Amino acid sequence: MSLLVFGSAVADLLFRMERLPREGETLLGEAGAPLPGGKGLNQAIAAARDGAASRFAGCVGTDANGALLRGALEAAGVDTALLAETGEAPSGLACVMVDAEGRNQIAVSPGANLRARAVPCRPGETVLMQMEVAVEENLRQLRLAREVGGSAILNLAPAAAFPRDALAALRLLVVNEAEAAALAAHLGGGADAVALRAAIGTDVAVTLAERGAEAATAEGVIHAAPFAVRVADTVGAGDAWCGVLAAALDCGLPMAAAMRRANAAAALACTRPGAAAAMPQAAETDALLR
Repeated sequence: MSLLVFGSAVADLLFRMERLPREGETLLGEAGAPLPGGKGLNQAIAAARDGAASRFAGCVGTDANGALLRGALEAAGVDTALLAETGEAPSGLACVMVDAEGRNQIAVSPGANLRARAVPCRPGETVLMQMEVAVEENLRQLRLAREVGGSAILNLAPAAAFPRDALAALRLLVVNEAEAAALAAHLGGGADAVALRAAIGTDVAVTLAERGAEAATAEGVIHAAPFAVRVADTVGAGDAWCGVLAAALDCGLPMAAAMRRANAAAALACTRPGAAAAMPQAAETDALLR
């Protein structure tokens, strides 16, 4: 089996703050060199570290940050043959502020990510997508996957409009509570997994932070309990969850087992700083599950 992650690659400027700034407020913090991030890159690395044959399709600039992002993917064992480069836009960049309790605020400049283009899929391939690239390219990637008998998982993050018929064509929709609320407001229904599944007609998983996760599937409702850990920061925890879940489902694990594994990986990601660097290895996740 193989997993294609189509999405964003972003260089993160991580600022450590005592607290997060209020509107109109300037605070001092400490920042280091850019770190690899972006939802697509993070999820591809999470999947590869969990043992998936992970491929990444996206776009970076022909700049130092582009080289940083490609290098991080390759170091994690991700196939980057489909990672395009452009000299017409800089690589994506994010400002990530993290307070003493691990909470964060993030601003993203997409840059080259808006030039990412959908790619052909292998027969039966699982495709994992997010919302930091152009929506029309996600829609095209979904069509390309279905044309060869593949299936698609969409992490609707950040929350944005996505056609209802396309949502119905997914294997699985993944949202956090804020994204679930935004989608529910658009659909005119409830924000829990059961209500969302009834509205769009496909399986839905909702991550619930320290309360674990729930999913509504054709087989019923699944609740996955959280793992108690000491939090360093929560940046990348959702990406760890999505990447490991997709890897587990691609390997044939049932949804309940895949969600439990994803919960463990996300918990581990919270124990260390950064995004891509925080994605756990399979052995670490196995140890926590034991």
